[in-house]
Amino acid sequence: MREAFRNYINGRWTEPKSGNWLDRENPADYADAVCSFPDSSRQDVANAVGAAAEAFESWCFVPAPRRAEVLFRAAEIMAGRKEELARDVTIEMGKVLKEARGDVQEGIDMTYYVAGEGRCMWGQTTPSELPDKFNMSVRQPHGVVAAITPWNFPIAVPCWKLMPALVTGNTVVFKPSPFSPISAYSLVRILEEAGLPPGVMNLAFGGDKAGAALVEDPRVGMVSFTGSLEVGREIGAYCGRNNKRVHLEMGGKNAILVLDDADLDLAVEGAVWSAFGTSGQRCTAASRIIVQSGIAPGFTDQLLSRAQALRLGDGLAATTDVGPVVNMPALEKIGRYMEIGRDEGAAIACGGARALGDGLDKGYFFQPTVFTDVRPAMRIAQEEIFGPVTDIIRCSDLEQAVAINNGVQFGLSSAIYTRDISKAFKAMERMTTGIVYINAGTIGAEVHLPFGGTRGTGNGHREAGQAALDSYSEWKTVYIDYSGRLQKAQMDRPEGDQG
Repeated sequence: MREAFRNYINGRWTEPKSGNWLDRENPADYADAVCSFPDSSRQDVANAVGAAAEAFESWCFVPAPRRAEVLFRAAEIMAGRKEELARDVTIEMGKVLKEARGDVQEGIDMTYYVAGEGRCMWGQTTPSELPDKFNMSVRQPHGVVAAITPWNFPIAVPCWKLMPALVTGNTVVFKPSPFSPISAYSLVRILEEAGLPPGVMNLAFGGDKAGAALVEDPRVGMVSFTGSLEVGREIGAYCGRNNKRVHLEMGGKNAILVLDDADLDLAVEGAVWSAFGTSGQRCTAASRIIVQSGIAPGFTDQLLSRAQALRLGDGLAATTDVGPVVNMPALEKIGRYMEIGRDEGAAIACGGARALGDGLDKGYFFQPTVFTDVRPAMRIAQEEIFGPVTDIIRCSDLEQAVAINNGVQFGLSSAIYTRDISKAFKAMERMTTGIVYINAGTIGAEVHLPFGGTRGTGNGHREAGQAALDSYSEWKTVYIDYSGRLQKAQMDRPEGDQG
């Protein structure tokens, strides 16, 4: 029987004031409706923000190590339920089970990591230029944080946002994607079980209207959004006009550079995983492969052979390599890019159509696709397709490869395969992405290092690592003068004393 989830507001699971509900189907079998959840109204969102604003007045004064203990307990619960959580991820958004386990593990790792930060949260202490005076900086929270998350990593990405927001003393209203409600419900339920006080974490399901209401609520002090460039720009513009803190993680058009001295087998393996893992539905997916001309024919032959051998199917099946894309609009968008590529003069070397037959007709499956004869300025080489599609672009040397890599509006992840340490370091210095991999694919971030990108990918903030604390807190500088007299800083320097 289909389960119906509810919003979580001020420690209670509540039905929507709107009375409206949405359904989510299994993308591997769209006749299978897996759950219902609220289509929250502005009033539902306002109630959630109100609860968070009230809870902030006490939560911000709970010592950070105590806040962290709640997160540590949550990580322990998540670890104990890893398989259950992973199966839910696969059922609601389609990625194969082994990848879903990785999604959940990343959430577990992030939660443990942030729990450790509860006893760190380093500030600075510095010597004063005046006698009998002490200087330091400390972190303080923003207040109510709006966390708006995508469907493609329904455990990991929320953990990247919720956990650092909570440990730094913020309260949260969490608006997950309507395509991953089960994972959002489970994650909030775990935080509830771990002992998070009422109102500190609130869950408001819904679509674009609920998201807009959350962003526009004046009681929200910060918005953290992961999603498309178009929506991110709208959120950024609104927050800019209203002097509201905003953290944006948006698209990617990531490239793997393969030089003529590369380990070709290793490069092909990395390209297959980076291009077709999660059906290409990662912001770090390798949708461009820039190959030196001399090895391009051999590399392309190997890549095509591997791509054509990938097995499509339900992500719960052990034999499946590539699951479905998330929904029909995604399937149709990918199909439109096939026509765009052909019209631009690119060739579809394999794939290029919806996958049918063998039970695939009932799901949103698209064949792993490789474009050849691609020029850097083509739309298929510039725009994010977000599906199991990659381009082969030829280059003459490292310099041209780096220029092609950098010549897009996004700047999230890039990779290079080479045995030449000099070329590896030159590429590392010159590739203008937030993440660079050497002799590995474009995916595989670790939670203790900053995650994010340049240009259209983000707005300068980072997820994960200690950098996440900078997104979810403000610096407060404190001066303590114990001299017993008024000291006027630079004015108290003796005349003529220039140091």
